[in-house]
Amino acid sequence: MIRVEDLWKTFKLYRSPADRLKEILFRRSYHRIFEALKGISFEVQDGEVLGIIGPNGAGKSTLLKILTGVLLPDKGFIHVSGRITGLLELGTGFNSEMTGLQNIFLNGTLLGMSREEIEDKLETIINFSELGDFIYEPLKTYSSGMIMRLAFSIAIHAEPTCFVVDEALAVGDAYFQQKCMKKIKEFKENGGSIIFVSHDMNAVKLLCDQAILLDQGAVIEQGSPEQVINLYNFLLAKKSKGENLEISHYSFDKCDYGDYQARIVEVVLKNTEGESSEGIISGTPVTIEVLVEAQKQVSDLTLGILIRDRFGQDIFGTNTFHLQKNFSLSAGKRKIVRFFFDEFNLGVGKYTLTVALHKGDTHVQHCYHWIDRALKFEVLPNNEFYFIGLARLVPRVEIVNIP
Repeated sequence: MIRVEDLWKTFKLYRSPADRLKEILFRRSYHRIFEALKGISFEVQDGEVLGIIGPNGAGKSTLLKILTGVLLPDKGFIHVSGRITGLLELGTGFNSEMTGLQNIFLNGTLLGMSREEIEDKLETIINFSELGDFIYEPLKTYSSGMIMRLAFSIAIHAEPTCFVVDEALAVGDAYFQQKCMKKIKEFKENGGSIIFVSHDMNAVKLLCDQAILLDQGAVIEQGSPEQVINLYNFLLAKKSKGENLEISHYSFDKCDYGDYQARIVEVVLKNTEGESSEGIISGTPVTIEVLVEAQKQVSDLTLGILIRDRFGQDIFGTNTFHLQKNFSLSAGKRKIVRFFFDEFNLGVGKYTLTVALHKGDTHVQHCYHWIDRALKFEVLPNNEFYFIGLARLVPRVEIVNIP
């Protein structure tokens, strides 16, 4: 278990190295204070995964460095039941002049392992990293992916009760990333606590039980991963150009925000018969119909749709910009935008539809209106063709006799 209470961290920022010396000699202040963390509090139970998201500079890396003992907090309390290890920036706790083998002993010692413990697990660590004979080469000859392999292998085999994962995992190849994710899931199932920092929102939704959103060193939101990610999308749109965005409705079921110069009035999902329906037969024609209106003259409008599965994963999304169907609206006027699908080839299951009205190719440029989870629907089985999974791909099968 990890418990963090009222954690604060500040740094002194100098315009140049000389200002540090001038401050000592002249006993005058030549720095400004930067508050990296402002009263951070959260708790992660055994067998639980906490996702931490936020824009660059929000304080995520500083928080992880404090949790792993790289930095000390100015104020606050951290309780960890057992050993905590982590995968932070590449190269942390390594010596580039030493071999991979020597760095296993160096990094393992820094993580709190005894020499006997390292020797007992040495072969397992090397085998998991799959570095082969490169383990005897200096670390300076390693690629970033090879360093990540070694760092992860040491950290996860240190038998921690709490594991911290930063974006360093992203530099690995797809095969080793999957191997790491499998190991992380096993660690969780065995009762380990995990703190996971990533810009991959789908990974956060799949792996995490709860999430927190950091911005400018403070916790903005804490809750379910999907709820926190929805607010993060709003934050990105708000920050993009200093727009005056407002939230008219926010909850787990629906997030509705924008500047409302143009707005989405109604969203309807229509089945094969052209009737509004929350139940769609897989593989049949479907129409998504969106009614929009403008409060003032707006041009270069884009309407986007995004389908998510029951885990909150993005399954399919597109918009009128990429379909080369942008449009304009005069003040007080309305238009209907329809997306036609000749075959709605989604797997059986429950889904949500998000719609957004904005300028340009993404909502972060200028968001008029965003409705997350605008409607819920369910894809029902098609009796003509049975399959499992998310995508309805209908193959042709050929069986040939060999004489």
